[in-house]
Amino acid sequence: MADGEKTGDGQTGAQMHWRALESLYASAPVNSLFASELKIVGEGLSRITFDVDERVFHAAGAAHGTIYFKMLDDAAFYAANTMVSDRFLLTTSFNLHFARPIKAGRVIAEGKWISGRRRVLMGEARLLDQDGEEVGRGTGTFMRSQIKLSGLSGYRVPDGK
Repeated sequence: MADGEKTGDGQTGAQMHWRALESLYASAPVNSLFASELKIVGEGLSRITFDVDERVFHAAGAAHGTIYFKMLDDAAFYAANTMVSDRFLLTTSFNLHFARPIKAGRVIAEGKWISGRRRVLMGEARLLDQDGEEVGRGTGTFMRSQIKLSGLSGYRVPDGK
């Protein structure tokens, strides 16, 4: 199906791909550890909302850096994977910049595809705390893998969407 062609339920091929990516995110076992949700908001754009609490704190009482990396990498990755509908991407590098500590609350990771469509893609993401302040930023490169999206059990359009 062409990206702009609509299905019987009014979704375009691109929108079906986005819903399937959201399902893939939700199906990843690691995401059961986090109160988070991915939403693809447009071509090359993603948003992950998640809740930070003391379970992910380091010894000084703020979110550990792994939380920054996880959410920034995921947001940039899924924004980039909206541009590729046949293969799973792999993160090949990621640069992370911490701006301030996250104490607790709802945090949003906004991802954006920057460039590339064939073999290597680039994406960026930023983290916003519950007050809308930027607390971190990252850029990554992602490479097409040999893994077909269609072969992954979590990559499916959920019923009713």
